[in-house]
Amino acid sequence: MREGKKVAQASAKRIDQKTMKRALVLMGLFVAVAAVLVYALFDLQILQYDYYQKEVLNQLTYETEVNPERGTIYDRNGNTLATNATVYLIFISPQDIIDAMSEAEGEEALYAWSASDGTSYENIPMNHLIARALSDILGVEYDSVIEKAAKNGRRYEVIKKNVDEETADLVREFISEYDLTRQIYLRASSIRYYPYDTLASHVIGFTNSDGAGIYGLESYYNNIMEGTSGRYIKAQDAHNNDMPFDYESYVEAENGYNIVTTLDMYIQYELENQLKDTYYESGAGNRVTGIVMDVNTGGILGMATYPSFDLNQPYTLDEESQAKLELLDPQSPSYADSKMNLLYTMWKNKAVTELYEPGSTFKILTTAMALEEDCVNIKQNFSCNGAYFVDGYGNVHCHKKGGHGTLPFYQMLQQSCNPTMMQIAQKVGREMFYDYFLAFGYGSVTGVDLPGESPSIISSYKDFGGVSLAVYAFGQTFKTTALQQITAVASVANGGYLVTPHLLKEIVDDSGNVIQSYEDESKRQVISTETCDTITWILEDGVSGNGGAKNAYVKGYKVAAKTGTSEKRDKFDANGEKSFRIGSCVAYAPADNPQVAVLIVVDEPMKGSVYGSVVAAPYVSKLLSFVLPYLGVEAQYTEEELKKIEISVSNYVGATREASIADLGWRGIQYTIVGDGDTVTAQVPAAGSTIFKDTGKLILYTGEETPKNTVTVPDLVGKTAEAANRLLVNAGFNVSITGATNGDTATVISQSPAAGEIVPAATVVTIEVRHLGLTDD
Repeated sequence: MREGKKVAQASAKRIDQKTMKRALVLMGLFVAVAAVLVYALFDLQILQYDYYQKEVLNQLTYETEVNPERGTIYDRNGNTLATNATVYLIFISPQDIIDAMSEAEGEEALYAWSASDGTSYENIPMNHLIARALSDILGVEYDSVIEKAAKNGRRYEVIKKNVDEETADLVREFISEYDLTRQIYLRASSIRYYPYDTLASHVIGFTNSDGAGIYGLESYYNNIMEGTSGRYIKAQDAHNNDMPFDYESYVEAENGYNIVTTLDMYIQYELENQLKDTYYESGAGNRVTGIVMDVNTGGILGMATYPSFDLNQPYTLDEESQAKLELLDPQSPSYADSKMNLLYTMWKNKAVTELYEPGSTFKILTTAMALEEDCVNIKQNFSCNGAYFVDGYGNVHCHKKGGHGTLPFYQMLQQSCNPTMMQIAQKVGREMFYDYFLAFGYGSVTGVDLPGESPSIISSYKDFGGVSLAVYAFGQTFKTTALQQITAVASVANGGYLVTPHLLKEIVDDSGNVIQSYEDESKRQVISTETCDTITWILEDGVSGNGGAKNAYVKGYKVAAKTGTSEKRDKFDANGEKSFRIGSCVAYAPADNPQVAVLIVVDEPMKGSVYGSVVAAPYVSKLLSFVLPYLGVEAQYTEEELKKIEISVSNYVGATREASIADLGWRGIQYTIVGDGDTVTAQVPAAGSTIFKDTGKLILYTGEETPKNTVTVPDLVGKTAEAANRLLVNAGFNVSITGATNGDTATVISQSPAAGEIVPAATVVTIEVRHLGLTDD
């Protein structure tokens, strides 16, 4: 008994130990699992809280970018040159269209729609309704909208971009009428808009489809004008319903700054008008360019290249470029590349990015070096027989084949004598010449605030030998930009200081607060004021006297000018001959207190004269005749000019005979009254016409008398200005003369009315005169 009991107790004990072990194992497993779970929860809720919160919010929230307003570009007087216009992106939510159609299945869910052309559609489902309406309103393809509306799972399919406000209103009306607020959306944005289309196109530049500036000022000041985007974040479920908890976040966009430029809209207009005229008259094969600069600050008042392009449609070729493209086969592999090359050429700012040999306009700088180093006296005689021998090359010819003979230096500069320039360059010396050449800015960029400025191409000093010295003296075999050239000449105009050309006047915010102003500063004084004054006198005397720049003359103003013509040594015609030229003229005025400089460059003139004195100087004159009085520079007439002063005719129609006689007598104008009435019923010339004060005459008609066509206009083209004036006055006409009336070689190049027309007596005949036959290599 006792033994059996012991056995039973031992057995029970073994069972308890196994049970305990199993329990402990199970407990350990539970603890391990619990530990893993606790750690997992700790990891999710503590360690990775920020990450998973972000993931949840990403699934629950919709973020919309808030675009800033790009800064406006103004001219110096506050006229808007570039601004923003509101346009709309129209997009649909295909999933919401599909869901709405699915939810309405079995119910009445068909619609009627009437298109703008009168076509009616009955019993059409929502997707067809939307496609019909958007196709009609936006002018998009119906099938394209149907295809996009069928994209399951998509909530954003663009239908059309850059929709204007008026069209967007039609879309809004459609959405409201059919309660499609979850199916069709409009998103407002801004596009760049240029109020004056082509004005200053090469300077202002334009933006790409993302609103970033890629040319001109738009590119250079992109970071200043683009601003900083904002964000609007809102919590919504998968069906675009607002979540039951409040979660919204808004980060306000910061608009870009505005820039005020040194450009003057009216000067820019006139510059472009003159470039257009010389482009067509000269038949320029490679565009024309021009600059108007404040010589004292370097501020650019006008800069243009013609042909221009429309900033609102920058990918549309100008007429000349399109004509070149149409010569090519649209199916040819090179067609697309050719079109892009034409676009790139059209966009290039010729004044800043293209190089040319300045020719004789550089003689201003050669003279400055020689005078500053006291290597020449302006009355010192030089001789020219038509060529000058240069060691290592041979004879270098003057543009005047027979030579200029013997003349004092100042007249040699006015006559643009190449041998004289080579001689004084030798007097300056190779090293000194090269030092001045660099000091005037050649060989580097000007630092203008425009992209793509090209540096001059010049010889290194070790390659700058005697031949280079000789030809550099008259502006050949090195290349520079029009901007570099006018900047160097401006230093002579302003007393010797090399300035930095620039277009920025100031940066302002939307409240008009000035953030930054351009600080006018000169880089260095290159030559003395005395040297500048001497050169200015020589150049002005050449314009008003018998120099090669006579066509730059402006009545009432002293203009200092120099013309130039250079060969294009790297471009040949079909016969392999170097026949292409560049004609230019640079001028500054008024000579006794220079304010502005002007440069016009005509690339490859193909009609008539190729010389800058003919293809550029007359347009410099016309430009300055507008710019100087516009800037408030008062005309100072010489006694000779006072004799040719033109006055504007007043309006006497409706006035009494007695009052008209009194007024004309006070003005000192010759007159004739026809008829015996007491009231003036007609007059010739008409009010607003201009006539010479001394020789002009006015015919007033009274009673039943009226002007009658009785006088035939003579042919004046080709006659001298003096002969034409005499012929017209003797025939009873009034005369108005435009162009270079200085000197005795001015020749009539056009007239209005045309020869042979029969007009009333005292009609104003306008003649344009120009000095022809001038050369300026």
